[in-house]
Order: sequence, then C-alpha cells, then structure tokens
Amino acid sequence: MFCKKDLTTHYWIMYIKLNRVVPNGMSPWYNDWLMPKTFEIKAAHKDSSARLGIIHTPHGPIQTPAFAPVGSQGTIKSLPHSTVKELGAQLILINAYHLYLRPGMDVIKKMGGVHSFISWDRPLLSDSGGFQIYSLSPLVKIKEDGVMFSSHLDGTRIFVTPKDIIDIQLTLGTDIMMPLDTFVPYPYKKQELKEAVSLTSKWARISREYFLEKKTSQQLWGITQGSTEWEQREKSIQELIEIGFDGYALGGLGIGEPKSQFFDVIKKSTSVLPQDKPRYLMGIGYIEDIIKAVELGVDFFDCVLPTRNARNGTLFTSQGKVVIKNKKYESDPRPLDENCSCYTCRNFSRAYLHHLYERNEISSSILNTIHNLYFYLDIFTKIRQAIQTNSLNGLKKRVINKEEDRGR
Repeated sequence: MFCKKDLTTHYWIMYIKLNRVVPNGMSPWYNDWLMPKTFEIKAAHKDSSARLGIIHTPHGPIQTPAFAPVGSQGTIKSLPHSTVKELGAQLILINAYHLYLRPGMDVIKKMGGVHSFISWDRPLLSDSGGFQIYSLSPLVKIKEDGVMFSSHLDGTRIFVTPKDIIDIQLTLGTDIMMPLDTFVPYPYKKQELKEAVSLTSKWARISREYFLEKKTSQQLWGITQGSTEWEQREKSIQELIEIGFDGYALGGLGIGEPKSQFFDVIKKSTSVLPQDKPRYLMGIGYIEDIIKAVELGVDFFDCVLPTRNARNGTLFTSQGKVVIKNKKYESDPRPLDENCSCYTCRNFSRAYLHHLYERNEISSSILNTIHNLYFYLDIFTKIRQAIQTNSLNGLKKRVINKEEDRGR
C-alpha cells in the first residue's frame, strides 16, 4: 500500500510524465529523476572542449560527435538504405520543406509517418526547411507571424507559421525537429540582423510552447542566429536558453564570413550554451572545420558536401582530394585510396572510376558516394576514438595536413 507521501509522489510522477513539464517551485530533483535524459556526456577531452556523448532518441542512440548524411527527400541520393547503414550512418537528415511539397503530409500520414514511409528504422532529424524556403523560393515575404513563399515546383503561394512547421514535423514523426527561423546572409546590415534575431526568438518561443502541448517523445532543438555579430548571437543564445530546448543549433554560419570570425563565434557560443545539451553546427562539411569545431565543443554536424561532391566527381581521400574526372586518372591502376577499406576502394581502380564518370554512368554516382560517405563516417569514428584516448590534436594535424594537399 502507498502511504500518504507515496501517493503524493505517485501523483506528481504521473502529472509530469503526462504533461512533460515540471511545475514551478518543485524540487530540481524531479527534473533530474523524472524527466527523460536525452543527452549524456560520456567523456571529455582533456586538452580541448571536445566531448563524447550519446543522444537518446525513440529510434535508438546517436554517438557523438556525429554526422548526419543529408537525404532531403527521404533518401541519400544514389544509395539504398541498407548501404547507408553498412557505411555506418547512425541517422539521416530529411527536409520538411521538400516532403511537405512532395509527396505531401496526407500521403506520409497514411503511411504511418516518415520512418514507415521510407523504411528507415534508425533516428531521423528533420530540418524545418527554412533555408530552402529562403534560397529556393522566389518572392519570399517574411511576416511577424510566418513566411509567405512560392513553391519552387509550380509557383503555388504558401504561407506557413511556426506552428505549421511543428505540425508538419509531428506528422513526419522525426526524432529531432527544428523550428522555423530566419537569417540574413553575410555580409549583413545590422538592422536586418537584429530583426532576424528577434523574429527567430519570437518564433522559437511560439514553437516550443506549442510543441509542449503535444504528447510526443520527439525532441525539439532551438536554432540560434546572429551571424558573426557576437552581441546579437549571444542575445539569441540567451533567449533560447530561457525558452529551453532539447538541443541547440548554430545557424547562419558558413555562408561567406571570414574563417577567423566563424571560429570565434563558435568558441564564444559553446562557452555559454548549456553543457548538458547537444550543440549542432548546421550545414558545415569541410573536415578541417569539423575537427576544429569538435575541439570547441560542437557535437553534431550535417552537410551535403560528401554526397554532392561524389556525384560531381570530387572524392575525399586520406591523401587529399581526387578530382576523378581529370584526364590524368584515365589509365591509373591504383585504388582511389589505398588506406580506405570501403567497397569502392577494395574493388575498383581510379581508371575505372574515371571511365564511369566520363560515360555518365549511374554506377559512378553509386561508387563515388559509397566512398565519400564511408570516408566521412570513418573520420567521425576516428574523432570519437581520439576524444576517448585524448589524441584529438594528433588526428587534427594528420587530417589537416592531408586536406591542404588539394586537387591532385
């Protein structure tokens, strides 16, 4: 039997589990014991701010630092899911904008959510599609309550609000969701940057409050903005921390700003972001940038670089980049990378890969993507091992020295 104290405790356990919020004034003990832990730090690098962690999701854990291959339409271009898994992908990133337009939410809902629709049983992160709305759609009009844009497919005018973006991703059923945000390109006008930061915070609060009304095990991460202007970036971070998210992303970077300012913003941002939440550097894909960002405390990355470059014939190797379309590879019998154990490198010569690319064969995209994605995911395995063994600096020196040998 429950004593009176047990009944009181049992009541609050049920209240918190059902409502996913701890009432004001209750002991932090309830937060620590009852609220689900979505991120754990397993190890910290002694010579930098790098950390080894685990993001817990409904479809399994994600070991961090982690890289999410981009499959905007629900697929990694040219590869079946079985191959993506064999290469070591823990998750993939899909795009809410693209899937909202095609096949549409009605189809995905009828199919039981996006995991069922695409037959992927591992974690999924959905980008809100904000970047695509601003970059792909003509005649974008940003309003206080949302964004009006034209479909890049047929020109249909569409208006979405922060709540709409949450509803789309709830229908998708992705493990990690991102809210609607807005940003300004670099170089920026200070007033426009200030307005973008304020609107992003306003939408973030609307998104979070609406999300918390829903009964879901999905996570919602916040997106900080502010470009390289630290005053605005810090303002964005502090406002999002006050709202409270499951993770925090750095958006609006890697779009033309000087590298010194890029890394300065990352360093300052990770120093004030919560230590017990994952940090996500959106859209950054150069290996040397990734390793430096990991040293500064970033946990999570995504980028189209390895897969898009593969289709365009630019391949990443342990000795630097190989542009396989170059004529000098026409009769090169060597494997693409003698230090790589991927299927492509174990079985085919540079000459054959050059031939496939020149003939515009589908096999070219397949074999090149297998290699580039394996290379990236293997680098992240090495990064996690280096954090565990406190040897990250040595890995960085080896990788960056090779990356500087470009276009061979």
